[in-house]
Amino acid sequence: MPKRQTLLGLWLLTCGLSLLLVLTLALWLESQLLLTTELRLVIWALAALPPLTLLLLGWVLEQRLLGPLRRLQIQCARLAANPDARDDFPPEGWLSSLKPDLDRLRGGWREDREKLQDAREAGARDAARIRHELEAVLRVLDTPLLLCDSHQRVLMLNPAAEQLFAGHPALGLGRHLQQLLPLPNLTDTLKRLPQDGSPRQLLVHFQERWLRCQIRRVRATQGEALLTLEDTTDSHSAMQRWRQPLSELLPRLRGHTANLVTTADALSSADATSPIRQRLEDAVHQESQNLSELISQLGRLLESAQLDQGRLTDTWSNDLINALAERYDPDTLALTAIGIPTWFRADSPIFLAMLERLLPEIQRLTATHQLDVETCLGNRRVYLDFIWAGQPISQQTLNELRHLPISEQPLAPRMDDVLQQHNSDWWCLPDQDHVHARLRLPLPVSERFTQPPGPARTERPEFHDFSIADLPPPDKALADLPLKQLDMVVFDTETTGLKLRSGDSIISIGACRILQGRLLANERFEQLVNPGRPIPPESTQIHGLTDLDVQKSPPLTIVLPRFRSFVGQAILVAHNAAFDLLALNQQAQEAGVTFNMPVLDTLLLSRAIDPDFEGHGLDALAERFQIQIPQGLRHTALGDAQATAELLLYLLPRLEARGITTLDEALKLQAQMEPIQVG
Repeated sequence: MPKRQTLLGLWLLTCGLSLLLVLTLALWLESQLLLTTELRLVIWALAALPPLTLLLLGWVLEQRLLGPLRRLQIQCARLAANPDARDDFPPEGWLSSLKPDLDRLRGGWREDREKLQDAREAGARDAARIRHELEAVLRVLDTPLLLCDSHQRVLMLNPAAEQLFAGHPALGLGRHLQQLLPLPNLTDTLKRLPQDGSPRQLLVHFQERWLRCQIRRVRATQGEALLTLEDTTDSHSAMQRWRQPLSELLPRLRGHTANLVTTADALSSADATSPIRQRLEDAVHQESQNLSELISQLGRLLESAQLDQGRLTDTWSNDLINALAERYDPDTLALTAIGIPTWFRADSPIFLAMLERLLPEIQRLTATHQLDVETCLGNRRVYLDFIWAGQPISQQTLNELRHLPISEQPLAPRMDDVLQQHNSDWWCLPDQDHVHARLRLPLPVSERFTQPPGPARTERPEFHDFSIADLPPPDKALADLPLKQLDMVVFDTETTGLKLRSGDSIISIGACRILQGRLLANERFEQLVNPGRPIPPESTQIHGLTDLDVQKSPPLTIVLPRFRSFVGQAILVAHNAAFDLLALNQQAQEAGVTFNMPVLDTLLLSRAIDPDFEGHGLDALAERFQIQIPQGLRHTALGDAQATAELLLYLLPRLEARGITTLDEALKLQAQMEPIQVG
């Protein structure tokens, strides 16, 4: 249907041309004929009749046909986007006879939807009951739990996990596990999990903490894996409390030793017949017994503290090497991992502390600034080799290093104690090229080397039905993905003004997430930004933000990496996206991030779907589709982002009705619209 402005223009043009034509004809007749007054009035009345008739006909068509058609078009758009839309535009004028048929179609449509909804609710009732029981159990568990699918997307997490990763922008359902726990070995671990559900362990270095991660397969067709996490940092700190008895034993040991030495000296100078000799001998005997008991206690304590192999866990070699490399300036000592990474068993915090103490000694003895670190497989052992250009270190020097404490803390274990804990040793040997030498440390091998390939996956139990796991794998071409299966982040920005290329900047970013056609209530991003320049009063009148509101907020270069982590692998959606993207990319390079993912623009999509409608602004579309924006949230970044997300959910079924079902088709459709100049 043509636009109202076009029809109105054609109507007025026709009326004007008609009026001009009949006026010209009337004037010509009056100049050619001698007319009486009565005849002249008749001619002028006939001349006015055609334009008046056109005016009246246009008015009747507008009231009886064109106006009702436009309102019917809006009502059909509402019904396509939301079948439950209220009936505020019933057929009017010459279309009023369509009302019974339209009501019947709408009633049948809603009746079918109600039947489908009833069937869906009946089928989901048992699943909901089981889910609620599972959630109740998860709430009381103190152990952080994460459930992910074979593509490492998070399907489930419990409150303990939310507390452990509190504030992390990559925490949320459907997010990639590598964004939350960036472990190079995680994919390998998930692939090699046995199908019988037996666990595998690895050590995770996360934000200055060591987490013991236990992973086991959940028998399901999607290859779900359950991760339980334990913070072992406190257990390492608890080792310091084991040394408290040592600090109590040593003074007593020194005291009894001094008493024994003093008594022995007195005894050696006493006369054999002196009556005090017997008492001195008794004192020596008593002190010897006390000293022997203290030494026994000390031995038991040291053995329990230093030789506890129960703390050995599966450790990925590259994780340990990377954690070790972070402790040194690359210009002073550079560590390079070479060879094939592998698994071994180690008490990683203690072993890491020993290596941190050992490497400066190697650097001092060899005058090297570059160490290559290689792991090699031996006979039920893993050899950890530190390689440098130069000569080997003598065994005598290595034996002297064994007696060094691993730290400056009181009663810190010696390097020899750590080697004994790992049932290990060390030695130096030259390489075959006669240019390099290496220090070799044998370590216990991990059981995962002998783990046979698991059998084929069993049938999926009916009680594990997480919709995220049904999504296509992340490496599939985004262009071919259905729109309803996309992970979308809908965002909006508020700025100091509209002239971005003249210095205006972001003062607020808000975003929400749509996953599998659902707007997730708890997946939000909202952050004020300090623009580093005053906010003009005319901008404050729109969004309500003042200089005082953003004074203590971080700058955009700090906020952008956090927002990029929140986006993850999702595509972006915005209303008039060209403006918001320009605002983001102003300082993206300086912040070290890129926003090169596909972007959907609800403004362009709306214009493509309804080219005949007049308004496509957010307010006009919200009124058209009855989207309720809460009071005070309009012109806030998060409020506008949520309104845009709801608008997109209304547009998706209308796009599908026009055969637009994939991301590539939607991008091509919006590309047909004339781009909007911004900034």
